[in-house]
Amino acid sequence: MTSRGTRYWNSGAIPLIAPEILGDIIADVADLAVVISDAGAILSVLVNPAQDFFRRLEQWEGKDVRGTLTSESVPKFNARLADFLQGEVNLRPIELNHSDAGGRWEFPIRYSFHRIGPDGAILMLGRDLRPIAEMQQQLVKAQIALERDYEVQREHDTRFRVLMESSREAVVFVAVQTGKVTESNAAAAAMFGRSREEMAGLPFAPEFETRKRGDLLDTLTGQAATERAVPTKLQLARSGETVRVTPTLFRAAGERLLLCRIETESAAGAATDSLGHHLGSLYVLGPDAIVFADEEGAILSGNEAFLNLIDAAHDMDVRGKSLAEFMARGSVDLRVLTENALRSGRMRLYPTKMSGAFGAPRPVEISVTSIQAGTHTVFAFVIRDAARIEQARPTGAPVTEENVRSVMELVGSATLKEIVAETTNVVERMCIETAVELTMNNRVAAAEMLGLSRQSLYVKLRKYGLLERSDE
Repeated sequence: MTSRGTRYWNSGAIPLIAPEILGDIIADVADLAVVISDAGAILSVLVNPAQDFFRRLEQWEGKDVRGTLTSESVPKFNARLADFLQGEVNLRPIELNHSDAGGRWEFPIRYSFHRIGPDGAILMLGRDLRPIAEMQQQLVKAQIALERDYEVQREHDTRFRVLMESSREAVVFVAVQTGKVTESNAAAAAMFGRSREEMAGLPFAPEFETRKRGDLLDTLTGQAATERAVPTKLQLARSGETVRVTPTLFRAAGERLLLCRIETESAAGAATDSLGHHLGSLYVLGPDAIVFADEEGAILSGNEAFLNLIDAAHDMDVRGKSLAEFMARGSVDLRVLTENALRSGRMRLYPTKMSGAFGAPRPVEISVTSIQAGTHTVFAFVIRDAARIEQARPTGAPVTEENVRSVMELVGSATLKEIVAETTNVVERMCIETAVELTMNNRVAAAEMLGLSRQSLYVKLRKYGLLERSDE
């Protein structure tokens, strides 16, 4: 109700609104409002206060609206303006793209046309379509990326199928949780006497004799977790043939799977002359500890004999650790071994002691070989337990009557102090010569091995005339 008691809204009519208020209303309702003449000349531009980007458009006044549009939007505007001037009703809003003369920026606006006076002025109320356009672009990019992923997946699936079917070795994928076959190749299906379609979803354990599902899966999973190439012997339920199953455990899409490579006993016997097979068996079953380490001395793998030597429960406990952690002299031993191996390719029978986290130090003899693995260097250590050899060796030189007599002959010709000093010098010289020889004249390592400072070692080398000889 007004102050005079009349209604604002009477028979659908709108009361008169002050021009300055009307402008604010239009600016708030639309993102951009443009008043044009029937010829297309821009008479006024109203910008929503919240749209800072459109502030620059207030300079359009006095220009032709067609000059602010892109080339493809001009025909659309002309056609819609002509329809509006002819008095057609229920015209749908039109989407137009604005741009500057240099083409530096461009944005879409959806306009609706309205008459606002008898002078032919037309009000174009615009809604900013940039958020919608950005969303559409994101959807298009997501669709393109999805299609690209589908293509990559189809390509990988095709490669996988070709590889599976061209392989002569029987291969079966088994889900650890369900114990069912998820995928198999033609060689595996023929071995089990079934088709590939029958193999899909088939329980794996019942295909072998006297094996429960849980027992077989636990055995294969435990074998795969150790990462050792030791196959498990099983007997096929249908044919009774003995086969060897070598499992590999991996995870895909959150599910643990077993890749089981199956070969018959006859096929395995045909490969007995393979050098790789022999080396693999030696690594697993050999009595001497074998360790592979990288250039920094970090353990890559170690066999069962090495785990027994350092009292480790699993190879995962030592993998990635430095081999120096288990040596008596730590990094000194490791540096002597690796530097000699890099210099001459190998080093033989280096005596030291090794121990684990809980066991006592045990004397060992280490041989190391430098192996080139692509662009990297790998060290292969063969470690032999020398505890029994040390027990069999005499603890010192036997004191014979001749040795005692040779020492006794010095009595009288020299004092006791001189005799002991001379004997000490001989022993000290022998120890220094041995350390320098073991370290291939690496004086820093030799000093650490003897428990001396580098300066003290140089003094003793000069004292015994060993400095010039070591330089040569």
